[in-house]
Amino acid sequence: MNRFLKMMTLTSTAALLAGCASSSEEAKTPEFKYTIDAFADLKVMRYQIPGWENLSLQQKEYAYHLAEAAKFGRDILWDQNCKDNLRVRHAVEAILQADGIDTEKADYQDFLVYAKRLFFSNGIHHHYAEDKFFPACSKEYFAGLLEAAGVEDEGLLDVIYNPEVWPQRRSTRTDGDLVAQSAVNFYEGVTREEVEKYYAGLVDPTDPEPVSWGLNTKVVKGKDGKVRELPWKIGGLYSPALEKICEELAKAREVAENDIQKRALGLLIDYYSTGDLKKWDAFNIEWVKDTLGTVDFINGFIEDYNDPLGRKASWEGYVNIKDFEASKRTEILSANAQWFEDNSPVDPRFKKTTVKGVSAKVINAVCLAGDSYPSTPIGINLPNADWIRKEHGSKSVTIANITHTYDYAAQELPTSTLAEFAYDKKEIELAKKWGTLADEIHTDLHECLGHGSGQLLPGVSSTAMGEYASALEEARADLFGLYYTADPKMVELGIMPDPEAYKAEYANYIRNGLMVQFTRVELGRPNTEAHMQNRKLIAEWCYQQGAKDKVIVKKVKDGKTYFVVRDYEKLRGLFAQLLAEIQRIKSEGDYEAGKALIETYAVHIDPQLHKEVKQRYEALNLKPYGGFINPEIQPVYAEDGTTVIDYQAVYTDDYLGQMLLYGSKYATL
Repeated sequence: MNRFLKMMTLTSTAALLAGCASSSEEAKTPEFKYTIDAFADLKVMRYQIPGWENLSLQQKEYAYHLAEAAKFGRDILWDQNCKDNLRVRHAVEAILQADGIDTEKADYQDFLVYAKRLFFSNGIHHHYAEDKFFPACSKEYFAGLLEAAGVEDEGLLDVIYNPEVWPQRRSTRTDGDLVAQSAVNFYEGVTREEVEKYYAGLVDPTDPEPVSWGLNTKVVKGKDGKVRELPWKIGGLYSPALEKICEELAKAREVAENDIQKRALGLLIDYYSTGDLKKWDAFNIEWVKDTLGTVDFINGFIEDYNDPLGRKASWEGYVNIKDFEASKRTEILSANAQWFEDNSPVDPRFKKTTVKGVSAKVINAVCLAGDSYPSTPIGINLPNADWIRKEHGSKSVTIANITHTYDYAAQELPTSTLAEFAYDKKEIELAKKWGTLADEIHTDLHECLGHGSGQLLPGVSSTAMGEYASALEEARADLFGLYYTADPKMVELGIMPDPEAYKAEYANYIRNGLMVQFTRVELGRPNTEAHMQNRKLIAEWCYQQGAKDKVIVKKVKDGKTYFVVRDYEKLRGLFAQLLAEIQRIKSEGDYEAGKALIETYAVHIDPQLHKEVKQRYEALNLKPYGGFINPEIQPVYAEDGTTVIDYQAVYTDDYLGQMLLYGSKYATL
């Protein structure tokens, strides 16, 4: 699976390195404050839109309506994450807007942190760890707030405070029924066995154009005992939201840049109107063809990370504009896609003989929505259907203004994870010199080529890896990028400026995968998020497999643990071996081998190391997670009050204000 154009959530080097200069030519705006709020383990930033003023009025209008369509899907995601999420959100919104509440009390400040966390996570579960979080204020105090706001909802406090009610959004337990244990609102009254049996009756392994069965439905069991699907479409579930989305998509279609965009939008509207997944495939095929437009978008039920069975897709939206100058690098990669496929260190049986339509570019985000808001990926590769990627190609993007905002926000801080977790001055200087650029190039390779590489053997289902699919796919794309980051071809193509620059990415990847990323995991908890599992799998496997040759060594200095790469060339060889094995696992549909890799290398965190990492990170007073608020795209009217003469990007710094605005303006459910 690929997070809509593989909407992944890689940990950016830029997010870890304070004081590293960005490789982008985009100028940092003087006196623009990037970090606007911080609470719990989160920080909220705002981003700018380079190039917005250079768009034509038609392009701005097109982007505006696409952004409105994206924001109207917000309630869908909240409901998908847990069926009680909207109840909680509506109550919290009422409290925030109520009169007569003493907002200076410490209890209210604790409630405020809960409200901010709720908005950030699009529900009552941590956006990354997926565990339920709780208010620091007492249940009795919260009850008083509800009363003051005039909210009457029996059982709501139990949803908020009871640890036994919806404990995990997507269950990662190895015992019991993953469907029953998950809070996600994709299933009701059914067991995992019943769901898998139901879809087994729909899948045709010989179909060369397989439908992504279940992508846009909820599975329920009726009183008659029969299992059935309830489609997410106009006239079905989420109809009010989808109707508003389609209204805005129709307006966008009227001012689209070209006929391909118009046809794609028409197909997307048809898909939302019918729920027909073949229309979704037709939309994706048409959407992939649009490589010349400046404005592009994502809108739909796309990524299946939140489904414990890896089948149902969360709703998300994204609007962006192309960064033409920065795209030159990704265009070079795209033009050489066949060379990279041919020279990949995997079995020839699993390689594409002809790589089709790999379109790559650098973009600047205009609007984040749904599963990409407030926390967003820094790279995307879509569509997800393997057969479409093989026959029609894919789009890959790196999101420049998001990556650079991480950079600039880090520079606003007095402390650095690099200084804390890098072993010595040499490692720090390497990261400062090449870290940001090497990380961007790795992201380009991951998105532009990694997800589009390889192929399934005939008869192998794209869902064969089940609950391990997301982590394994991310590992496959990461390994592809890591392997080629160090290839001399990158210097030959003019992408990597120095043959030694890749070492900064290798050192950072190992340091993060074995240590730094666990600042995000609560003590005593396993490593459960797909991207974090991917990074731990790669780093841990290489650490253990290279132990004899001391490829990566564990060192202790002044009572602190460090992991240091000693042999970069051999580490690249280990990346190649693991890439070949994971590609084999995916291509052959070897579920047991994939499971063994994840369970052996990706889940367990050494408790002593975990405690040490948490203590060292907490001393830095940094936030391990970041998210963003959107610029407000606002029409500018002529003196007649009706004619739109421009669309302005207004950079608000009011996090709660935007959340409350969205709650009122785009509420549909």
